[in-house]
Amino acid sequence: MTITSLLLFILVVQLIHFAGTWKLYQKAGRKSWEAAVPVYNAIVLMKIINRSRWWVVLLFIPIVNLIMFPVIWVETIRAFGRNNAKDTFLVLITLGLYIYYINYTQDVKYIEDRSLKPRTSTGEWVSSILFAVVAATIVHTYIMQPYTIPTSSLEKTLLVGDFLFVSKFHYGARAPLTPIAFPMVHDTIPVVKSKSYVPKLQLPYFRFPGFQKIKHNDIVVFNWPVDTVNAFQRYGDGKYYYKPIDKKSNYVKRCVGLPGDSLEVRDGYVYINGEKNVLPDRAKLQFSYAIAPKKRLNTAYIAQRYGITDIYPADRDFSTYIAHMTDEAYEKFKNYPDIVQIIPLKGEQGVWDNKTFPHDEQYKWNSIFFGPLYIPEKGATVAITTETIPLYDRIIEVYEGSELGIDNTISISNDQVLLNGSPITNYTFKQDYYWMMGDNRNNSEDARMWGFVPFNHVVGKPVFVWMSWDTNGKGIGNKVRTERLFTTVGGSGQPVSYFKYFVMLLAAWFIFDFFRKRRKKK
Repeated sequence: MTITSLLLFILVVQLIHFAGTWKLYQKAGRKSWEAAVPVYNAIVLMKIINRSRWWVVLLFIPIVNLIMFPVIWVETIRAFGRNNAKDTFLVLITLGLYIYYINYTQDVKYIEDRSLKPRTSTGEWVSSILFAVVAATIVHTYIMQPYTIPTSSLEKTLLVGDFLFVSKFHYGARAPLTPIAFPMVHDTIPVVKSKSYVPKLQLPYFRFPGFQKIKHNDIVVFNWPVDTVNAFQRYGDGKYYYKPIDKKSNYVKRCVGLPGDSLEVRDGYVYINGEKNVLPDRAKLQFSYAIAPKKRLNTAYIAQRYGITDIYPADRDFSTYIAHMTDEAYEKFKNYPDIVQIIPLKGEQGVWDNKTFPHDEQYKWNSIFFGPLYIPEKGATVAITTETIPLYDRIIEVYEGSELGIDNTISISNDQVLLNGSPITNYTFKQDYYWMMGDNRNNSEDARMWGFVPFNHVVGKPVFVWMSWDTNGKGIGNKVRTERLFTTVGGSGQPVSYFKYFVMLLAAWFIFDFFRKRRKKK
């Protein structure tokens, strides 16, 4: 949806509101024209229903307004004496159009000083739940979002089973692009496993200013740019779906390449502008190895003794194991007495892997030897030829084309690249792009497979691990990784748990609240 179409949509909504409420405005002692003025009509309506002006702000927050509209419909008819369950049901089931019936056919009287307190305990519960959902939706959308680590691509820094809080405001909170969606869920409604959003209506991209830019080696949560697969949505119908940007699956990786960088991977190690990337001390690169054992390995002991948690048999007879381990762990483990041979599973330079970006045989790259590659920067211009277009065709056609409402089509004719049928020799990028990779270099589906991450796909920055659950642990005591509770994602040295301080503050609050209530009671 463009700005023009958005303004037209808002105008239509205002006309619908005016047509259905202007007589009610009059009966409340206001002028009928006040129902037609955008924003002002909402302020006047809040006075009529005796609610705070802050409600007007909530009406213009995507997703939150979907909760607020039904509340406003109910409050409007109650301001004119329609309090029974039948009226409430009719105004909700007709999506507010029941107000038209009251406006044009009923001789209702405005109740100026009506009580705002719910008449029943059920009504009070419903009111409390609604506004709890509103508050949680605002926090979830614009401030902080919970996230779970599902894979081992950042193992040693973030573990499978870590529960994170992801900051939306570090890089600037992105306003929802899909305004009609179920609150506080992603692409699928739990339990019923149905699509949680209406994809056709899309708002223009907008991001609030952030107080920090993405830096080298930041861990970033983003929407997976190439996501169209049904597997992540689990609708069960076997179809593939177009997903809006903000409903694409959430990924978490380390940003190793920034806009304007030249990136290369040599033997699994990243080089930026010719210099080897130095990771934070908490980050540990892992590589894959095939292990030929003398007998079946005790993986639990190996995990405890050597810190190799990602090890598993490659066949049913346990004749071969696959392990992902750091260089340090490899040096210790290679002398393990039950091992016959350990073989590094690394690619060879100049050998093409068709699963590797840009999936073109003229770029004989693989996940271990990759590049060099220029990472696009907003405003930068690159030469476009038949050799370079495989690197940037998706950017031009999708990220800066169809996802922005632009019909860009790349084609090649007589060794000439054509954009929408016209020859093109260079291209200037409209936004910044990033290169996201996992630390588990042989066991991470990352940018080496699918390419660049546009800035408009960035969700936020993980800042805090509030819970960590080890599914392989035996018993509750061993499943909860207590040393990781309430630890920060960033920083140097071993993560420090602040859980005990949280418990102390919580206990102090309960004691304070107990004596406060006791004093108030006296």
